[in-house]
Parts: sequence; C-alpha cells; structure tokens
Amino acid sequence: LFLSGKYARTKLLTLASIQEQENAMSKYRCVICGYIYDPVAGDPDSGVQAGTAFADLPDDWACPECGAGKDDFEAI
Repeated sequence: LFLSGKYARTKLLTLASIQEQENAMSKYRCVICGYIYDPVAGDPDSGVQAGTAFADLPDDWACPECGAGKDDFEAI
C-alpha cells in the first residue's frame, strides 16, 4: 500500500503519536528487586500521581521496595 500527500503525513503523525504515548506509559522494572513501576497507577505512597510517565518522575525518585534509583530500572 502506497500513501502520498496530506493523508500519508497525517497517518505517519498519528502513528508517531501513538508510539510516543505507548512509550510514555511503558512499565519499568527495578533490576535490583523486581518492583514494577506502572505509570497508570503511579506511586501514591511517594506522592507520584497516577498517569505519571517514568521519564517524568523526579530525578531523586527511588524504588519504593529497595531504594534503588531510576538508573536501576529497565523498560519492559
């Protein structure tokens, strides 16, 4: 299937925004203890509201289970 013109650009932009949203709402796992940060739930015990993407967590946020920093998390 070949798309051209305005329709093709619109479709590409739509696909790009869907991928950005999926990446923003990806879950992350602590490689130290296995805790999974789910942006849909956030981390209310640490004051992080539901809907907060991992990238938007404060730099000093730490794993609520073991205290590991953000650098010790991987996308899953």
